[in-house]
Amino acid sequence: MQKQITIFSLMLLILPLWASAQTIKGTVNGSDGPVIGATISTTDGVGTTTDINGKYTLNLSAGTHNVTSSYIGLISQTKEFSLTEGETVTWDVSMEEDQLTLQDIVIVGSRNAPRSSTDTPLPVDMLESDELLSTGQPTFDKALQYRVPSFNTVQTPVNDATSLLDPYEIRNMGPSRTLILINGKRKNLSALLYTQTSPGRGETGADISAIPTDAIKRVEILRDGASAQYGSDAIAGVMNIVLKDDADGGYVTLRTGITSEGDGEMLGVALNNGSTLGDNKGFINYTLDLSKVNLANRPGTVDAEGEAADFGAPIEDVQAFLALKPDAGNINGSPETTAAKFLVNSGLDLSESTNMYFNAAYVYKKVNSFANYRTPYWRTLNDFPYLADFFPDGPNGSYVGYVPTFDGDLNDYNATVGFKSKMNDWIYDASFTTGGNKQTYTVRNSHNRNTVLSPPTYLGDLNNNGIVDPDEIQQGVNLYRENSALTFDPGGTRFSHMVGNLDISRVINKQLGIAFGAEFRSETFEVIEGELASYDGGGADSFAGNRPENSGKFNRYNFGGYLDIAFDITEDFLLNGTARVENYSDFGDAFVWKLSSRYKVIDDKLTLRTSLSTGFRAPTLHQIYTQKAQYSFVPGQGIQVGGLVNNVSPQAKLLGIPQLDAEKSTNFTIGLGSKVNSKLDFTVDYYNIQVKDRIVLSTEIGPTESGTTPLDALLTANNLSDVSFFVNAIDTRTSGIDVVANYKNITLGSGRLGFNLSGNYTIQNERDGAVNNPAIVEQGQQSVVNETQEALFFTSRPKTKWILGAHYDIGKFNLALNNTYFGETTFRQQGMSADLKTEFAPKIVTDLSVNYKASEKINVTFNVNNVFNVLPEWEFVALNANGEAILADPAQTKVQSNLITFNQRYSQMTYDGYHFSQLGTMFNLAVNVRF
Repeated sequence: MQKQITIFSLMLLILPLWASAQTIKGTVNGSDGPVIGATISTTDGVGTTTDINGKYTLNLSAGTHNVTSSYIGLISQTKEFSLTEGETVTWDVSMEEDQLTLQDIVIVGSRNAPRSSTDTPLPVDMLESDELLSTGQPTFDKALQYRVPSFNTVQTPVNDATSLLDPYEIRNMGPSRTLILINGKRKNLSALLYTQTSPGRGETGADISAIPTDAIKRVEILRDGASAQYGSDAIAGVMNIVLKDDADGGYVTLRTGITSEGDGEMLGVALNNGSTLGDNKGFINYTLDLSKVNLANRPGTVDAEGEAADFGAPIEDVQAFLALKPDAGNINGSPETTAAKFLVNSGLDLSESTNMYFNAAYVYKKVNSFANYRTPYWRTLNDFPYLADFFPDGPNGSYVGYVPTFDGDLNDYNATVGFKSKMNDWIYDASFTTGGNKQTYTVRNSHNRNTVLSPPTYLGDLNNNGIVDPDEIQQGVNLYRENSALTFDPGGTRFSHMVGNLDISRVINKQLGIAFGAEFRSETFEVIEGELASYDGGGADSFAGNRPENSGKFNRYNFGGYLDIAFDITEDFLLNGTARVENYSDFGDAFVWKLSSRYKVIDDKLTLRTSLSTGFRAPTLHQIYTQKAQYSFVPGQGIQVGGLVNNVSPQAKLLGIPQLDAEKSTNFTIGLGSKVNSKLDFTVDYYNIQVKDRIVLSTEIGPTESGTTPLDALLTANNLSDVSFFVNAIDTRTSGIDVVANYKNITLGSGRLGFNLSGNYTIQNERDGAVNNPAIVEQGQQSVVNETQEALFFTSRPKTKWILGAHYDIGKFNLALNNTYFGETTFRQQGMSADLKTEFAPKIVTDLSVNYKASEKINVTFNVNNVFNVLPEWEFVALNANGEAILADPAQTKVQSNLITFNQRYSQMTYDGYHFSQLGTMFNLAVNVRF
């Protein structure tokens, strides 16, 4: 456990030395070896800290001194010394773990010294590696879903590019408002911009699913705005992923799993190992994770009448096809995914005062998913006779439609190298971080159905008359349709950043600590051009490629600096203040601040805490520069092609769309934390987050009634059904309560029992004031935010979520039972009657874990996730008398249901999303063998 806190111990501040010839020196050791950064101090404020090897030298005046050795999480030691002139005394100290607080030490949330989770002025969740692995979930983000109530993520029903990673969020604030750190350093964003109608629409975030869970030592989640400490993207909070630093031993874990439906088979192997470097002066720990998860398909039974109405097809033709394929050939659920992940973490003592640290990761992920099946009454032989030759996949080689596939290749990397050094009573931490994410796509089993003629060809002066006659010109031929390829390269996206950090800190005295630093960051976003056939004339059916005029590289940089002061007014009363300035090359300056406080009462058993801060989120390069044709399902109209216009394009200027500015936030948190005794602890926190000028991806803006506006001209000229764009459109307010409680080490028989309860309850999550619509949208009597958008922002995640767990250790067995309560969600799907809404029923998902320690080196773990096969369920709810009349008529109700499920293709979760897995019960087995 000691190594868990020593990674960041050099950030403890150095106390000034007195120039004197009297010396106390020695070594401080803990249970795991030397304690780095322990404080050796006297009652009058003179002190120093231990170096990389746990050694210290304290110069004092002659006389009597009470000297204390202290370190967070360890029991302090005090001894009295009487020093004579020129005397040197050796005091070697052995410090034991403080079991009441050691397990809760966290470093996220302040640029000053780390504190315990019940002692910090800010609410922090801390999860150990074993707790994440015990969930049996295949990826890190899914493990968090069943351990952190305020964290939500789920796979979207239609994947395309989102099959590579799923949107996640803390406190219903979207993925772009949670900052991800690796060992305290910023991780790169994903290259993917979510554009589907699902939670997270219009945003991007770091790919946390790419991080191998076996490489993680612990996770610290700061549930509070932290822009003042860390800069942009920290409005909802900060997640710091601390990597394993074990230098001795390792293990191999074999994993396999399957759903109760017999699909979604998973097979994986993970290796984690560590060793020392040099003469025990450093460590290296590395993880290799290889996995394969097969497709799990959960289609619905398609309604023939709805299909016939939508596609204008004879009902007999529809029924004949659905008799062959009742699900209309649709494939939706969890895609086939193959992943290879490698991560290394290392540290090395370069001298008695300087340490070098290094970590790096590389992830490759390949995902095979599917578009909506093109039925033979949707893509008909009358319109496309050549399809009979392209896709003879039915009985006796007949044409029965086709399903385009979507293959995604993801490459994600990050690396940090840095130095921590003690010099002239200061701690310096200088680091360089780089990272990137590239996603490229391949569309197969499709075609370009558009007519594009090749240029006419001049054959020469056939008549020798010097005049070009008509018979001397070979007219252009259609490049596509019957001449189309079946596989396309539509391009992709790439994001990378380079970050330089300098953090400096010092303890002025026992009460006052100061830290300050600076960060420089350069970001590059690239839209990778697709091949000509993927976009020409409209492009590949299902997913058009990136056009040249929409492609390119886009860069910006920013520089920021902060000052952090922590003042322990008394041993019980702490004040912490932070201020930060930022300058961005594309939108200008930002100034944010934070004040937090903690007060301990009842013999330190109860901690009262509060914070008030401002924050900001810079618009991402993805939001500023993405421009493309967007395929989407329009209820009652099938798949339509809309346009996503970026804010710096000529089209945006034509439409009067303003350029993006930063979001601004105000965060307020108040709560309490308590360690009642060694068995019971709890925290309760209230939060209130106000965001101004929130950036949203608008709803689809269609033609106006007059048909004569610049918007109409733009749609007509580009053959688009609608257009969307990013805009600082709304102000929002989000408030709620977080609860975390643990009761552990209860003696029951010959074993020990423990309980944990954690929950998040949303009090308020709503728009604050009117929508800020551009003039051209207002003039067309439309809005960039409609009922569907409002639902995505505010009600598409559970209003409340609770996790109640119990674990029992007895002999060689560890048993765990966790129940996750997903509260109600509501939705207003696009195209549905304005008199109705949909409501997802609250559900409890139960997970069972059984761990058996077969020997000192072998552990076997069996997980049953979603024991009772609980699936999402929804129903219509009437908003008025007209809605009640619709629901009283089965025929009208069926029409509404078909509208939002694409005629029951997505009957279980509707087209627009849900809040926990649709796959049902899953069985997982893991065998862990230690070296």
